[in-house]
Amino acid sequence: MKLTARTRYAARVLVALAVHGTEGPLTTTALSRHTDISVQFLEQILKDLRRAGLTASARGAMGGHRLALPPARISLGTVVRLMEGGIRIAEHCDLPATPGDRLTCLGWTRAADAVESALDSITLDDLAKGLPDLTDHDTPPDGTTHADRPGA
Repeated sequence: MKLTARTRYAARVLVALAVHGTEGPLTTTALSRHTDISVQFLEQILKDLRRAGLTASARGAMGGHRLALPPARISLGTVVRLMEGGIRIAEHCDLPATPGDRLTCLGWTRAADAVESALDSITLDDLAKGLPDLTDHDTPPDGTTHADRPGA
């Protein structure tokens, strides 16, 4: 199983929002800076996350993006299923098995179940613990505030 950049970036965005916590929403520009994802690609990812109910957004001077659920309720398994359309390691075992496949499908299925269980056991809260809050990084050197910045 190989995860796409879209899935890895979605997880990165969600962890950044979890780290930011209750400090208010993060603008797309700030998220782009913190995650090193282009604004254009970030907007596509945020659209999927918003549709799935994982993030919420608000427009305006104090607008931006935030988690729609507590970080402890969002797992990496949720992110992978959303962005990849499922966790598929042994999808060939769902088809009528050839005699050779029957010999190995039990092993592949067990491995797939273990991966899915592991991904479901890791939450954004787990990943965000110990990381510094992003608020300090949002204040530009000139001292302007969130509302003063373009793109807010």
